[in-house]
Amino acid sequence: MPFYKCANEDESCNFTLHEWCTRLPTSIENHPGHPQHTLVLLPNASHVFFSVFKCEVCDLPCNGFDYCCLQCNYNVDISCGFIPEKITHKAHPNHLLSRVETSSLHKECRMCRQVNYYDARGSILAFCCSICDDFWIHSSCALLLPETIMHKYDKHPMSLSYFPIENHKSEYFCEICEREFNPHCSFYHCHKCVQSVHSACAPLILRSETDTQYWYENSIYMFVNVKFGNIHETPVHPHPLVFAQGIADDGDCSNCSRYLRYRMIFKCLRCKYAIHYECCKR
Repeated sequence: MPFYKCANEDESCNFTLHEWCTRLPTSIENHPGHPQHTLVLLPNASHVFFSVFKCEVCDLPCNGFDYCCLQCNYNVDISCGFIPEKITHKAHPNHLLSRVETSSLHKECRMCRQVNYYDARGSILAFCCSICDDFWIHSSCALLLPETIMHKYDKHPMSLSYFPIENHKSEYFCEICEREFNPHCSFYHCHKCVQSVHSACAPLILRSETDTQYWYENSIYMFVNVKFGNIHETPVHPHPLVFAQGIADDGDCSNCSRYLRYRMIFKCLRCKYAIHYECCKR
């Protein structure tokens, strides 16, 4: 994919930009989530801590380009700035799905099986079939679920499936929660090992299967819009801290003593000091 990079001769700047991103409009009028004001393109959300904002549409953190209404502190990432009005989807291949924003849906998402969740404005952004009244999926489930994931106890990739597996000889049970599930809803499946996992349970295989305290507020695409690696100076520690996603070896937070794994953290590369992003933000 063509891209531009900073021409600074001493290579002290690693700024790069896709060619497509250079053509982004500087503003968006009548965004479906915030039609009352114009959203302005910002290279970063410098008005929030370490430029990490939570997108009002997908509810995921982002530290990249930001379409923002500074008057209302309304922020959306680039993908959600141009979320389509209609899509085709493998989960419902015969009909177009239309984008809706409503607080009246009280059905399970066909993919994650969760009953509708609400954003900060009390609304739901989803895709519905106008022909099949019972089919709707969250916008994030529709657009962000990866096609394959890896289980630490399975050497084969698990593929995202939306329909029953051909020649499957038994009932469908999730390897994580051990419950039977409807194969007409999305799930991950290993064809060689004949193992399956709910898409809603999939986040658990990327962390300890016994640790479910935060599973519902995370997802397998939680940090898809976050770029890690930047350095941060803070008065709480004498050394520079690197912005990273926590791993098991990082241990517990130096501030709150809770685990750091799978969270946004700042950690010191000179000593064992590490702290949650949220704890550093306070």
